[in-house]
Amino acid sequence: MSGKLNRSQPYALGLFRIVVGLLFACHGAASLFGVLGGAHGGGTVETGSWPGWYAAVIQLVGGGLVMLGFGTRSAAFIASGSMAYAYFVEHQADGLFPLENSGESAAIFCWAFLLLVFTGPGALSLEKVFAPRGARGGAAPEGAKEREPAAASA
Repeated sequence: MSGKLNRSQPYALGLFRIVVGLLFACHGAASLFGVLGGAHGGGTVETGSWPGWYAAVIQLVGGGLVMLGFGTRSAAFIASGSMAYAYFVEHQADGLFPLENSGESAAIFCWAFLLLVFTGPGALSLEKVFAPRGARGGAAPEGAKEREPAAASA
């Protein structure tokens, strides 16, 4: 059982990344375009307003990049930082714990993105498609010889 789970780990991580990125991008789209219920129950955030508009752009762009698995670690790092800011600056003043200050989603997104910074995109990512053949993390086929560096001519 453990062996099957271990072999499935890159795919589970890839699905986790896709779902978290999609949900994060939806928050940004709601705030910027008023879709999916809009920002804070309706409407949009004012263009250029701090921090709401900037957070929404990070959510939309960062969530989209994470969902696609393109620049995952960098996008996840920025997204995690924005959610840490959201929690400590916007939510924590209303109470210590996330249940007291309505900061559950900020805390969960922060830790989910931080996890992706350290694990990478997993399977099913554009990074795997566009990476150079040797950089995809796959082992060389059995029986393949490693090339020796060519001797420098004197």
